[in-house]
Amino acid sequence: MTARQPKPEASAPFTGDRYLAVTHEVTNQPPALENYNLFDHDQALREAAEREGAGHAVETLRAFGDLAGKAATIDLGFRANTNKPVFNTHDRFGHRIDEVDFHPSYHELMRIALENGLHSSPWTNPGTGAHVTRAARYYMHSQVEAAHCCPVTMTFAAIPSIRKQPELAREWEQKILANSYDPRNVPHTEKASVTIGMAMTEKQGGSDVRANSTLAYPVGTEGPGQAYELVGHKWFVSAPMCDAFLVLAQAPGGLSCFLMPRWRPDGTKNPWQVQRLKNKMGNVANASSEAELRGALAWMVGEEGRGVPTIIEMVAMTRFDCMIGSSAGMRQAVAQATHHCRHRSAFGNRLIDQPLMQNVLADLALESEAALAYTMRIARALDNQDQEHERLLARLATPVGKYWICKRTPNHAYEAMECIGGSGVMEDCIMPRLFRESPVNAIWEGSGNVQCLDTLRAMQKEPDTLDAFFREAAEAKGSDARFDRFLAQLQNDFADISDFQYRARNLVDRMALAMQASLLIRNAPSTVADAFCASRLESNGGMNYGNLPSGTDAAAIIKRATPVVG
Repeated sequence: MTARQPKPEASAPFTGDRYLAVTHEVTNQPPALENYNLFDHDQALREAAEREGAGHAVETLRAFGDLAGKAATIDLGFRANTNKPVFNTHDRFGHRIDEVDFHPSYHELMRIALENGLHSSPWTNPGTGAHVTRAARYYMHSQVEAAHCCPVTMTFAAIPSIRKQPELAREWEQKILANSYDPRNVPHTEKASVTIGMAMTEKQGGSDVRANSTLAYPVGTEGPGQAYELVGHKWFVSAPMCDAFLVLAQAPGGLSCFLMPRWRPDGTKNPWQVQRLKNKMGNVANASSEAELRGALAWMVGEEGRGVPTIIEMVAMTRFDCMIGSSAGMRQAVAQATHHCRHRSAFGNRLIDQPLMQNVLADLALESEAALAYTMRIARALDNQDQEHERLLARLATPVGKYWICKRTPNHAYEAMECIGGSGVMEDCIMPRLFRESPVNAIWEGSGNVQCLDTLRAMQKEPDTLDAFFREAAEAKGSDARFDRFLAQLQNDFADISDFQYRARNLVDRMALAMQASLLIRNAPSTVADAFCASRLESNGGMNYGNLPSGTDAAAIIKRATPVVG
């Protein structure tokens, strides 16, 4: 052993016991992305709202953007996901109640959504920009928390179907459209406002609802608007705490649509029983369930045997909201990634100024803006259904957009998470939630293959839908040679669609890209449109994010997409 060396004289940082309390100073960390205006800090959204007909609602949208960006509002989203809904089959006295218990944060998010008309405004105040305004609000609100938007969407989307049965609409519509929120589990006759869910899927059929086995027995007179008792099961009942549900069941005349309330008119509980809540990987703040229908009283909506055509208008609207929700997820991912990289430095420079990171961030921003542009264009089409071109465009472009935008979201969420690095994987960051939510909209309301088949169905039933789609896309012809070539080849490939089902994904992929490119060429800055065409319409379009070609003005694209906070 060697002799112990004498202890060196303590220098200033080691004097006293200061070292016991202070280990380091926190530097090079971004401030929280909060207390900012989601509308003011989103240039693409502001331009789209103005362009597509919601210019008159700018101040309303700005006020909602301020609310959505407050720290307290953002915190509601975290709390609603940390505290999952809990299902109670019975009360303490043994009575069957089928009640879902939510954290107060969930109810507060629902209150904000319904009081601001996210479920009602295009129906109560139709006209120029109504769907566009509502889509912009939904887009901002979904960035705060996506899961609770499920019952908001279904309540919104139920109106076209319920209106097919006037006597039911007279009883229910006013309460569906009321801008208030009442979560109590009591009969709808005791409430001023209600929410609507849906129950279509069964174990044996999934998306093939014509395989449904639930039976509808007439109580008395048969036919539209009449009472039936439903016996069977539902593999997915979305939002089982809603006040009523649109349900598909087999009546004597075939698969039909029914409105099934939670309570019977005499004030007794309707005998449909929740078996359990689904244990989902994402969308956890919202309750999804399995249920058995044990003679549940319901009223037929629309013609007997025409259940799918009756409910399809509701499904079309929920698919549109899937587009909004996925676009919103992309926007929040870009906001988080660019905000982080604007404040974080590594290897001597801010991340946002480093060329390779610029390539990735700009690519993510392009994807987000293209999704928003497509979605808001469909919102304008929904506002103008009295015009044949707009009606035809919405019919075909909705399944195309739902397929493409929702399917692009998961990898986008992952790539944005990687921009943030290890902190982006932590549960106190929003990115894990965005990642878990990212596959949901692609699967909900008909998965990718179902959307492709619906695209084919639309073209076969109304060939003019394809003409309207290409007519809309062609509005950008002559502005970019790459786009012109891409569109011409796509149109040529539609000359023979005898094997469409086999080639459907390739064709629908390119339809979506053609429409997004057209919209950006016509409406976005040239830096955005040029980069999109160069990266999506050429051979490298299938590569990972960060493959924008040399000469791209990445800094300008990033600046356009970055919220300037802190």
